[in-house]
Amino acid sequence: MSTTAIGPFRIHSIALPSADRRLQSVIAGALAVAMLVGCNPVKQDRMTDTLQNATNGYQNALRWGYFENAYSYLPPDRRDEAIPPEILEGLRLTGYDVIQPPVMNAESETATQVVAIDYLYEDRQVVKQLKDRQLWRYDAEKKTWWLESGLPAFKR
Repeated sequence: MSTTAIGPFRIHSIALPSADRRLQSVIAGALAVAMLVGCNPVKQDRMTDTLQNATNGYQNALRWGYFENAYSYLPPDRRDEAIPPEILEGLRLTGYDVIQPPVMNAESETATQVVAIDYLYEDRQVVKQLKDRQLWRYDAEKKTWWLESGLPAFKR
């Protein structure tokens, strides 16, 4: 033990044996790993929040007939493959019920949701229903979710 005097204060320092230093290193490493693992739930919470926002936004776009907005939830490279907008002319949703809320697979950064959609075409006035199994994929670079399964197949 060594003592150093600074003004009226005395500071004592203790030299630890090398075994105690190794223990300190192990404890410091374990704490660092615990902190890194602790950050993963934060990322998952952020992904969950953005998924909820995406599914709600998509639902609202369909419900209110904002089909251009619904197309924006499709991956940019797949929008050309989507249902042509003229098929959606005169389409009106009368119901959108979530049968299975989003189930997220954090490892593959995907989520699935199942919804029942009631709809009609204004020129026919016949209510139809379909079940849409939505597959969502997370884009870590853009921090957004894309609807991989595409728009549902609304039949006339």
